[in-house]
Amino acid sequence: MQAEVFRGLIVGVILRYGTPATSGRDKSLSCTQEDRAFSTLLVNVSGKFFEYTLKGEISPGKINSVEQNDMLRKVTFDPEVFFNILLPPIIFHAGYSLKKRHFFRNLGSILAYAFLGTAVSCFIIGNLMYGVVKLMKIMGQLSDKFYYTDCLFFGAIISATDPVTVLAIFNELHADVDLYALLFGESVLNDAVAIVLSSSIVAYQPAGLNTHAFDAAAFFKSVGIFLGIFSGSFTMGAVTGVVTALVTKFTKLHCFPLLETALFFLMSWSTFLLAEACGFTGVVAVLFCGITQAHYTYNNLSVESRSRTKQLFEVLHFLAENFIFSYMGLALFTFQKHVFSPIFIIGAFVAIFLGRAAHIYPLSFFLNLGRRHKIGWNFQHMMMFSGLRGAMAFALAIRDTASYARQMMFTTTLLIVFFTVWIIGGGTTPMLSWLNIRVGVDPDQDPPPNNDSFQVLQGDGPDSARGNRTKQESAWIFRLWYSFDHNYLKPILTHSGPPLTTTLPAWCGLLARCLTSPQVYDNQEPLREEDSDFILTEGDLTLTYGDSTVTANGSSSSHTASTSLEGSRRMKSSSEEVLERDLGMGDQKVSSRGTRLVFPLEDNA
Repeated sequence: MQAEVFRGLIVGVILRYGTPATSGRDKSLSCTQEDRAFSTLLVNVSGKFFEYTLKGEISPGKINSVEQNDMLRKVTFDPEVFFNILLPPIIFHAGYSLKKRHFFRNLGSILAYAFLGTAVSCFIIGNLMYGVVKLMKIMGQLSDKFYYTDCLFFGAIISATDPVTVLAIFNELHADVDLYALLFGESVLNDAVAIVLSSSIVAYQPAGLNTHAFDAAAFFKSVGIFLGIFSGSFTMGAVTGVVTALVTKFTKLHCFPLLETALFFLMSWSTFLLAEACGFTGVVAVLFCGITQAHYTYNNLSVESRSRTKQLFEVLHFLAENFIFSYMGLALFTFQKHVFSPIFIIGAFVAIFLGRAAHIYPLSFFLNLGRRHKIGWNFQHMMMFSGLRGAMAFALAIRDTASYARQMMFTTTLLIVFFTVWIIGGGTTPMLSWLNIRVGVDPDQDPPPNNDSFQVLQGDGPDSARGNRTKQESAWIFRLWYSFDHNYLKPILTHSGPPLTTTLPAWCGLLARCLTSPQVYDNQEPLREEDSDFILTEGDLTLTYGDSTVTANGSSSSHTASTSLEGSRRMKSSSEEVLERDLGMGDQKVSSRGTRLVFPLEDNA
């Protein structure tokens, strides 16, 4: 991304200082009797009417340089283009390409960082910047109004992290998968939270003459707006994904891959338009639509459509993100309303650092109290370092630059994005080495266990190693809905899972037969996703060697020389049986030759 920003800077310099002035104005007309500007103006010139549209206010000092700004206006895009056209494919791709296995393993931590962490960061940055604004007012550095709500708005938009450079390096070096999942998951949901949070702050309207004073009723109304918009956008995205899944399941679209791909694209894009038309946030709806499409609809697509949809949204994401970063460099020179304030810029850097620190370290401490695989200090330092600002912060800042305060925010946001992309993005590889974070890790490899689990130094293969994951190492939120999803939602929306005739009550037999796909009866083995999350209950895994048996909870007993599953000797639910079959560890006994070393390890996290 550094290259795209640099190219944008070069083009901006050429357009700003290398283009000749164009003359398109003979004289200025005065309308002293009018007290406001008109968005559209009809002018009668010798019986001919000409329509003029409002471009914006021009300060008296720049009235003679209007001709020189003609080219700059032509390369200045409408801010809504970024928000309505360029951001949706970026956000949808983030949800559609989500690696659910590692995401759901850390779901609780990701939700805490994304929701609670973003709110904490927003209010810390907002309050610190309000102090900076007060200092600027005392020093006479503030030339117009700058309210507390403006500071909170700046805290909301600048809390949107976009560590695209860091994640690209992580992906290239195959860095630790849990660290990747934490950063990626936080950035994906964090963007959604920042959008809705900024909208809620804008909607804050206290009663009375002072519209910027604190009002408890207006505050709780804004909180309600936040919850309403976010839940509505989430529902809109999930419902569209479910409808697409049902359409692809109960029709013959898979026989026409090109039509199937086109319908998938249009249904996904219509989520954005539908949400905006209903008063919700389209970008948030698109995110959850992408997650739902990846979890359900993707399984119903033909092989050609799976490949095409992945490649299509990957290309759209690549083009949109590169265009935005290039335009950032361009905007530094072509944007005509920059407000550079050294005090505000320095204060913003300090506030962002403190906000990120108050976000990462306290939350990590509390999360570690309930995590089996702890978030180590090296992970926390890396997450602190990786809090880059990027496309989302830029798009939110450029969306409204009408007031003096918003223009100062946009200029500061632009400089923060440049600094974090170049300096922090460029220092990612040395930081990984300095913090001793694992690289060259197989994405499907599990992290080293702590002292509550066991490591097999000599196993029977990848499936054996994967089988050592315990249920406690998956997020409890995910475990709550996993059985419901596997037994009911997957069979209804896809061609996988157990037949509904075996999971629904007997009186729902007719409905179950209608909703269950014939492929479920035809296939002996249920279909499964490549990145599905496999979980076992604690105590299901029993490793034996010699005359001793060691279970996952550490108990031992006398036994014959074999490896078996204790859970196979008792009744299991259908979802547990499917998981064991997926792992190749069902009711069969797995024998191994040689010595298998099993011992507790110290927690190295």
